[in-house]
Amino acid sequence: MLKKYGLHTAVVTGSVEGRTTAKLKRADMNTVLTCFSPKSKDRDMFDSIPKVDIDILIATDCISEGQNLQDCDYLINYDIHWNPVRIIQRFGRVDRIGSRNKVIQLVNFWPDITLDEYINLKSKVETRMKIVDMTATGDDNILSDEEKHDLEYRKTQLKRLQEEVVDIEDMSSGISIMDLGLNEFRLDLLEYIKHHPELEHTPMGLHAVAPASKDCPPGVVFVLKNREQSINIDNKNRLHPFYMVYIGDDGDVVCDYLQPKKLLDTMRLLCRGKDKPIEALYHRFNDETDDGRNMSEISELLSESINSIIDVKEENDIDSLFKSGGTSALLSQVSGLDDFELICFLVVK
Repeated sequence: MLKKYGLHTAVVTGSVEGRTTAKLKRADMNTVLTCFSPKSKDRDMFDSIPKVDIDILIATDCISEGQNLQDCDYLINYDIHWNPVRIIQRFGRVDRIGSRNKVIQLVNFWPDITLDEYINLKSKVETRMKIVDMTATGDDNILSDEEKHDLEYRKTQLKRLQEEVVDIEDMSSGISIMDLGLNEFRLDLLEYIKHHPELEHTPMGLHAVAPASKDCPPGVVFVLKNREQSINIDNKNRLHPFYMVYIGDDGDVVCDYLQPKKLLDTMRLLCRGKDKPIEALYHRFNDETDDGRNMSEISELLSESINSIIDVKEENDIDSLFKSGGTSALLSQVSGLDDFELICFLVVK
């Protein structure tokens, strides 16, 4: 590639920390990734890293989590993992807030077998492993209904990726396949709880105030919990029993509960690195709410948020009537405020 096109390439695997055609003093993983994505990695801040650009990166899943590589705009999956989460974890390295690319493309090389064979191969391996456990537990239910549903869900998502040129944020099953790639948020949370164990004892209803921006209009992000934990109201909310809604001050929904990845990205953009209240914002909020004694506007937006959950459910129920795989219209009902409890909320000013 270097001789023919003038492009530098690099390889990073679990056993190969870094190897590249670029002339680097050290070809460790961090240096290689920084030269591959210099803007997102803030290369200009490090004098020790040479200003050499790596154009093509070949890597295993060792970089599928915890890396910011949004300089990249073209991702090729040479192997297709049976779990679409893994595919999207890879894509999530480049499709991130802060990307300057107008278009980001994902290309997949599919195995020369049917998806049924591919998915069933995985389930057969799991079944054999569980047979060993069954002899000890006496449980003859090899695969639970939830696991069977999960396998079918993965098959549907993989089939859509295989057969169509899709906008990856517009999957037919009602939830973006991107929303499956939430593992990095779980890792952030686990790391935070490790250093702040008191978080588990915080009361419900806490709030904070964050500054609005061009991409984050004034409004409120509500985190709610469905009181009926055993029922996923539409079988599509991957965060159930928790629901997140970002609603603007004008009552319009900025981001609904079926977009948890986008919402969590937004909240991280608003809050990460801020460990102290912003004085000007909380003074303004306290003045507007009489030091929290008059929360009528927040309460109204909370009601609007819950109404939006009901509206989105009804829209998806109607859509499901015209799709194969059954309908969600008769599964459960959500009546309103009494079905939820408020966990916390973030005011965007």
